[in-house]
Amino acid sequence: MKRLIYKGVILAMLFFIVGQANAQFTLSGELRPRTELSHGYSELAAQNQDASLFTSQRTRLNLQYSTDKIKTKLVLQDVRLWGSQPQLVANEDYGVSVHEAWAEAFFTDNISLKAGRQEVVYDDHRIFGNVGWAQQGRSHDLFKLKYENKIKAHLGFAYHENDNRKNNLYQGPDAYKTMQYLWINKEWESLQISLLALNMGIPVISITDSLGNILDEDIVYSQTFGFYSEYQVNEKLDIAANAYMQTGKDAMENDLMAYEFAVQAGYDINKEYYTSLRYELLSGNDQQIINNENNSFNPAFGTNHKFNGHMDYFYVGNHAVSVGLQDIAASLKYTKNNFRSKVTGHYFTAAADPGSGEDKYLGTELDLMVGYKLNEMVDISCGYSQMFAGKTMELLKGGNKDEANYWGWLMIGFSPVFID
Repeated sequence: MKRLIYKGVILAMLFFIVGQANAQFTLSGELRPRTELSHGYSELAAQNQDASLFTSQRTRLNLQYSTDKIKTKLVLQDVRLWGSQPQLVANEDYGVSVHEAWAEAFFTDNISLKAGRQEVVYDDHRIFGNVGWAQQGRSHDLFKLKYENKIKAHLGFAYHENDNRKNNLYQGPDAYKTMQYLWINKEWESLQISLLALNMGIPVISITDSLGNILDEDIVYSQTFGFYSEYQVNEKLDIAANAYMQTGKDAMENDLMAYEFAVQAGYDINKEYYTSLRYELLSGNDQQIINNENNSFNPAFGTNHKFNGHMDYFYVGNHAVSVGLQDIAASLKYTKNNFRSKVTGHYFTAAADPGSGEDKYLGTELDLMVGYKLNEMVDISCGYSQMFAGKTMELLKGGNKDEANYWGWLMIGFSPVFID
């Protein structure tokens, strides 16, 4: 009886929301199982290492509600490996998490405040991205003050602390204790330019007691600032470029002085074929940190899987405080009706001296992807990548460059819309 009452209340609430004038309610879902075959993914395979075959799945329930005065979004998410949970579940250890839970209030047509857990995505995802390829994705707990008119300006604030109200410590799982950023964007007919300034504070333990309990901590700050631009030269040719600098201190309290630069040109051969050429430089350290100065650029919260090879050898939880990277990438994309495919080649070299008399060549990666959209709610895609590594890659990351280092995947995306 209680269940019937609960269901009736929920249905009544849904009908009330949907029926309101000038309001929009959407209820949708996402189920995304992905099977991967891995032998040398993210690091070189060891000699005689067996390949692994596994399936992970993202499941999301998306609720969105908006009027002319407020917008809200709730995204419930479950991410797991197939087989990681017993068939007969006595105690649910793999609980549903909250990927997004935010509300945005509009003070005027152009000024709003967005608060809660939310994705932060800007420009080409190089510094801020939602890491959509990863099943879990990325979201932040923060306030975002927005002004959007002919010029867009977003001001973000985040501050983290443990749940002990007797102190002001944070040793949680996130990458920062405090963060502030300012993003400004201006668009013209064929040109857009964005400016970004990011200040991030990382907690560093300064005092502990005899039992190892943290009594005090310092906060070290780093700054990232730079620009992103896109220019549509003509109907066929487009150009994009970005450059960023990093200063301040890293997590080990070394002086941080690093930079990143990228330029990309794309050309529409015809309605079906599109080709692009990209060069990116991320600064690094010669052999090791010298005189307490870290020259290794950190892409912060970027969707790094998008840029430096699908096998994630660089900047996906790895390659920090290392020799940096130079990446020359060329790609060809084919799209027709519901079918799409893309092939990309990467030529990787170190940006700094790897030492030991080794050359800077790291490896060459080939990425292939094919996808087909069955309908508006079902999409199938697959891909294959292979890394042809040099000796320096082996010295940096271990493993064996002479092994067949490859990675393949097959993914089915279901995106049902229950209420729109």
